[in-house]
Amino acid sequence: MSRVLRTSASAVVVLVVALLTLPLDAAAQLKVLMSGGFSGPYERLLPDFERSTGIQVATASGASQGTGPQTIRAQLAAGAHADVVILSREGLADLVAAGRIAIGTETDLAQTPLGVAVRAGAPKVDVGTVESFKRVVTNARSVSAPGSTSGIFVRDQVLPRLGDAEQVRLKTTPRGVEAAAMVAAGEADLAIMPVSEIVHAPGVELGGVLAEELQLHQVFAAAVVAGTDQLDAARRLIAFLASDGAASAIRSGGMEPVRARRP
Repeated sequence: MSRVLRTSASAVVVLVVALLTLPLDAAAQLKVLMSGGFSGPYERLLPDFERSTGIQVATASGASQGTGPQTIRAQLAAGAHADVVILSREGLADLVAAGRIAIGTETDLAQTPLGVAVRAGAPKVDVGTVESFKRVVTNARSVSAPGSTSGIFVRDQVLPRLGDAEQVRLKTTPRGVEAAAMVAAGEADLAIMPVSEIVHAPGVELGGVLAEELQLHQVFAAAVVAGTDQLDAARRLIAFLASDGAASAIRSGGMEPVRARRP
């Protein structure tokens, strides 16, 4: 065999070996952009998904709604790449209206009520009626809330119902994690935010769940981002998160599974 043929044959062998040693799902690399409300169950479920499918997932965070560059909508508009988004239904509706979502891929995953976060070790608070909630928040030195879906609801729907909204010293933060951090650091007496974010935030505990008259049972949903080249893998991830097998992790994260719903 000539030297040219031997070199060509060796090159082919090297190429074949390289291809055979690549991960089977090397092409399936998903990017997820999500808000904090579903992050507890998601962090429990993701390792099982990656292990069972061979699909690797990179996750970034953003706010469901609000203003500023940290929102999921603003990040996508600025060119951030994502194959799947997970956020509040209200935030997802904004993305659908903006043409950012692949038609028919929206799927509800879980819902969680609004609660009050108190500093770890602090007494629980009575927020089970409108009047008791009013006493708690008006007597607080300061109250924090995320500037996303839940905080917008508190500002626009809850506080006006108290009749003395101006007495509540409300401080909004870009994300729920910052609202909880203010309580943990003693910079706010309590935070009003989704229970699912409270139960896994460091330095705080669930102090109580808001009265039903003031409640927002916030639904978190997933959808495929329009234009992704990982449509099949994205659909598989969403189906996994919405499956019956995910129910235990969802409940342990302060949420309740919801029947998958598509528009």
